[in-house]
Amino acid sequence: MTDTDFSGTVDREQEKLADKLLDIAGKNGAEAAEVFQERSRELSVTFEANRLKELTNSESAGTALRLWVDGRPGLAVAYGPVDPKALVERAIALSHLNPPGRIELADKVDEDVESNMGKNVAAEQLVAWGKEAIGRVRDAYPEVICNSEWDCEIETTSIINSKGLNRSYTDRTLSCYLESEWVRGDDLLGVSEGQTQRDSLDPKLIANTLLQRLDWAKANVPPPTTGRLPILFTAKAADLFWGIISSALNGKQVVEKASPWSDKLGERVISTHITIFQQPEAGPYSCPFDDEGTSTQPLVFIQNGILENFYADRTTGGLLGKGTTGNGFRPGLGSYPKPGLFNLLIKPGTGQLRDLIAQLEDGLVIDQILGDAAVSGACRVLKDKSTLQTPQGISGEFSINVDLGYLVRDGQIVGRVKDTMVAGNVYQALKQLVALGGDADWKGSCYTPSLIVDGLSVTGKTD
Repeated sequence: MTDTDFSGTVDREQEKLADKLLDIAGKNGAEAAEVFQERSRELSVTFEANRLKELTNSESAGTALRLWVDGRPGLAVAYGPVDPKALVERAIALSHLNPPGRIELADKVDEDVESNMGKNVAAEQLVAWGKEAIGRVRDAYPEVICNSEWDCEIETTSIINSKGLNRSYTDRTLSCYLESEWVRGDDLLGVSEGQTQRDSLDPKLIANTLLQRLDWAKANVPPPTTGRLPILFTAKAADLFWGIISSALNGKQVVEKASPWSDKLGERVISTHITIFQQPEAGPYSCPFDDEGTSTQPLVFIQNGILENFYADRTTGGLLGKGTTGNGFRPGLGSYPKPGLFNLLIKPGTGQLRDLIAQLEDGLVIDQILGDAAVSGACRVLKDKSTLQTPQGISGEFSINVDLGYLVRDGQIVGRVKDTMVAGNVYQALKQLVALGGDADWKGSCYTPSLIVDGLSVTGKTD
């Protein structure tokens, strides 16, 4: 992969295609039209059972045409080579099936500069990083089996519409996943860690983090049988909370009166120690404009526990009477834009993970949750490309099985717990925040620290 992957002839051909689609659409009765294009290439290095397994290089390209005929929207998608006339005909045919709606197109942006973010990494470097990370784990635990994947993805997003808008950006994202399996008789321990960055990955850090978890899990100890304990959620497990919170902040949920915060603007909704915001230029999921062509913007959702803003696309923003916040994203190429998040940041507190553990007299540390489906209402943060897609259920109620957790006595981890379930309500738990760590890190599209909450119910099963 080189820095010229999507430059030159390819870009010009894509722009010619977009112009042709707009021209044909206009000549066939469309009063407005928009062409949204995505092109991506991914270099992936996979390790299985401690050894390099394969290197793959894949690419894809897709074009979505959205138009309005007599005010009725139609959307058609093509992957790979495109027949412009056929794509326009499909979009027009589909528009006849839809009721009239408001035409939602972004205006032309003057002197817009194409954004080009991140660096490419060669396959040799990905292989070297993978070998280093696995080697560090195996040096300390030779009986452990490691699986790993190291990726470099380049993606270009372009949008052109009949109002003269023409915007494009390219981002290059590096990501990795390292998993260890430790078989101890009838006991199977699985520990995983991951990273997502723009320019470089740190195999030493990911290996050392995984090794710390293996050290803590050397001994299995009986879990608490029942009761309420303070619980420390590591940054990796904390997305349990932020998935639900992102749903409650979704303007579409507010319009439908489904969010419990629909009428809470200006009020305190969670602990005063929590501030939640988005930042277009922050981290590996930085994003200059949304899938409607609107510039993204810094936006504080919750400031010291006070609800300040919701996020919206153009349609939802109009219904709210406040306009778009630049958060119109497509869950897939063939979908209409919906309110979505490109990143979500929680302002860190103080102290590293060990400092937070030391604050617990008796409690639990949760590092991995068993299966996304364990969370009521599918409230986990889900990443599709560079967007945080908000899930449907936002009641806040959850019941989870702990996949990897540790018992704490007198501020020290004494061992791993199994057969443990934790239940409670996210909104109530975040009102009873005990501590917020200073160890924030990117976990998918979310920048979150570890946190300690109180008031959750713990149930454990002992032999």
